[in-house]
Amino acid sequence: MGGFLLLFIMFIYSISVGAVTIPPREVLQTLMGQSVSDKWDSIIWNIRLPQALAAIVAGAGLSVAGVVMQSILRNPLGSPFTLGISNAGAFGAAFSVIVLGTGKMQSSVANAVILNNPYLTTMVAFIFCLLATGVILLISRIRGSSPEVMVLAGVSLSSLFTAGTMFLQYFADDTQLAAVVFWTFGDVGRLNNWMELGIMAGVVLFAVLFFIANRWNYNAIDAGDETAKSLGVNVEKIRLIGMIIAALVSAVIVSFLGVIGFVGLICPHMVRRIIGDDQRYLIPGSTLLGAILLLVSDTAARLIVSPYVLPVSILTAFMGAPTFIYLLIRGYNR
Repeated sequence: MGGFLLLFIMFIYSISVGAVTIPPREVLQTLMGQSVSDKWDSIIWNIRLPQALAAIVAGAGLSVAGVVMQSILRNPLGSPFTLGISNAGAFGAAFSVIVLGTGKMQSSVANAVILNNPYLTTMVAFIFCLLATGVILLISRIRGSSPEVMVLAGVSLSSLFTAGTMFLQYFADDTQLAAVVFWTFGDVGRLNNWMELGIMAGVVLFAVLFFIANRWNYNAIDAGDETAKSLGVNVEKIRLIGMIIAALVSAVIVSFLGVIGFVGLICPHMVRRIIGDDQRYLIPGSTLLGAILLLVSDTAARLIVSPYVLPVSILTAFMGAPTFIYLLIRGYNR
């Protein structure tokens, strides 16, 4: 209950602050349909409300994908970013922009680069996320899913798809290069319309409900594959479907917002410190904390160098890198 209250408070605060400050009371009145000012109405409904909602949806999606990957791979370092899935999606987006021509320039100063076919971009990103997921599953089957093996596999996949993106950039023209660079900086303010937000929200909601419905299966897998099989859990099927859905969530978020790293790695571990490893509470808790963390990060990114707005991916990387190093050190100490 406290988490939802904190999320609501941060939601109102995020909408109220920025280059133009709007009192929280007026924000609430506007959201309730009581117009206070045409200027403020435009800022809230067209700019800040979609951005705040995108942060909540993306944070929840990345976090729940991370906690499920950590469970079904039995790897505390699993997440869409650390396992190279996000970079695979970014390569897919770059391939779509450069080879398939889904990126173009727009004359608007506020939004200089847009995707003229975001749905094709999403599909291509998903295909490459799925490819990276298949490689991860294959490696975990052949070599086991120890943290060392999975981290090395993730580093290799990240390097491979980053190199592929650089290769495409080398042959891109100015317009395509601008679109790819635009993708590199993950930012929740990138949504072009409410339909894109609806697609993201629908996919994330489906994933969260599916993962919650399978919470007992993930608890069994946490105890080991043999234990889970003895309890009647089809481990291979649960693992495959879980990774596919996590890849879909990652692909949709990457294709619409760009690469936002470390959220899926940090939030599950923060929640484990508070409530433990029980997936009945860990999955919804991580979903809620992911929404809060990315919303707070996006708000801070707008305020740090105001009136300039930093992409939120820069802030999450600064927070996530020390946490990633800490988890590696703690793992080796064990």
